[in-house]
Amino acid sequence: MKDYEISKETLAILPVGENKSKVIEKDCSFIINNTPKHIMDDSCRYYGSSIEGRQKGTNKLTGISYKAPIVIQEENALIFFPTSSPRLKKCSWLSLNNIDRYYYDYDRKTSVVVFENGVKVDLDTSFCILNNQILKSHRLESVFQKRREI
Repeated sequence: MKDYEISKETLAILPVGENKSKVIEKDCSFIINNTPKHIMDDSCRYYGSSIEGRQKGTNKLTGISYKAPIVIQEENALIFFPTSSPRLKKCSWLSLNNIDRYYYDYDRKTSVVVFENGVKVDLDTSFCILNNQILKSHRLESVFQKRREI
């Protein structure tokens, strides 16, 4: 599969190999023949912008410019955040809306995200960075929700 649009069913987009991604949804997972950044950009364009446009929107609303979370789709407030710089091939994107909890597994020395449906994802990201990215995403969510209420 080559084309994919993010929806509220999407939990995570993880890089696997060269120019491939593992998409994890609530009920299944599969491989897409594109990078996570390409999938993110295609999805942003599907919903009327680009990844750069969404990043600029986040910066305008929150002042966040580095590793910025983005609103993929306004109607359902689909917010995704990168686990590292989106320029890096190792960057994964996670859905803020579907996270139940996250923690650091000291035995395996990895950060773990647990989604609402029980799916766990191990990340090659420090817990501090993961926590900071989630906090940035909640800041964006808060500002975005306040603007929607006006």
